[in-house]
Amino acid sequence: MTGFIVDYPAGTVTPVRMGANTAEPAIRVGSGPDVIAITPNGRTAYVANSTSGTVTPISTSSDQAGRAIKVGRGPDAIAITPNGRTAYVASSAAGTVTPISTSTNQAGRAIKVGRPGPYTIAITPNGRTAYVVSGGAGTITPIRTANSRTGRAIKIGRQGPYTMAITPNGRTVYVADYATATMVPIRTATNQAGRAIKVGGGPDAIAITPNGRTVYIADNGPGTVTPVRTATNKAGHAIKVARLGPYAIAITPDGKTVYVAGYYSGIVSPIRTATNKAAKAIKVGSGPTQILITADGKSAFVLSMIAGTVTPIGTRTDAAGRSVAVGRFPYAIAITP
Repeated sequence: MTGFIVDYPAGTVTPVRMGANTAEPAIRVGSGPDVIAITPNGRTAYVANSTSGTVTPISTSSDQAGRAIKVGRGPDAIAITPNGRTAYVASSAAGTVTPISTSTNQAGRAIKVGRPGPYTIAITPNGRTAYVVSGGAGTITPIRTANSRTGRAIKIGRQGPYTMAITPNGRTVYVADYATATMVPIRTATNQAGRAIKVGGGPDAIAITPNGRTVYIADNGPGTVTPVRTATNKAGHAIKVARLGPYAIAITPDGKTVYVAGYYSGIVSPIRTATNKAAKAIKVGSGPTQILITADGKSAFVLSMIAGTVTPIGTRTDAAGRSVAVGRFPYAIAITP
């Protein structure tokens, strides 16, 4: 198993062998890389280079970068269809989404969506629809993957929807609206927005339990996590996890533990879903911004942007292992399946 870590100022991607906890030589990509996604078969990593307006494919078996693929200005998000055939790249400055065929690494025609700022993209589990959040426009746009046609943009808020998550059954998209401290459910069958759910201030990360019963929202301002029952769309009591700045969230495959990264405190807080109580915080590197959990659920890997490290956590003991240095300013991480 290999993790690929994006270093924004260096313009590189560093492979880390997770079992041995060792970093390999950095791979040169384009200017300002800020996001990475790996195909479901684990063979190719796609890196969005925000400054150069390109996407670089990397062979995960050889750690070799391929020819850069031109997309719209400011690519900031990538999502890959479940069948692995197409990578969709959202370009915030251009206001477009560009499909890339993974078999040929050729870009298709750019799809116009809301401006400014298509920041986030997610694809339904059946692969039929890609949803794109345009924060500046306050909308989310559905795209049919079969023909790359957009549906009617769905209004979410004045300005500030930034992140989203789709339930495992694909029936609901939950969109966090940072500006209004709410989360909005959207029914994928009708693409109609439901009533906004009040959560904590500055919601900026969402994760859904594998059984689809609960959505957990990291509230950046008050340092809490708010659980929401999907059956009723009712928010539960906020769970205190950090003084300020819970920034990333991930849930184990068995659904028993939610891990939340506190950016300003340099900690990760485990929450037991059975009780919705936070356990003892785990110290990691300064400025944790992303958490990934392995498919077997045995390990969580925490990317710390300020410290320039990746820290493994054993989910059975909640104990942090030795941190690995991965660059000056690591911005994103992806792990091979």
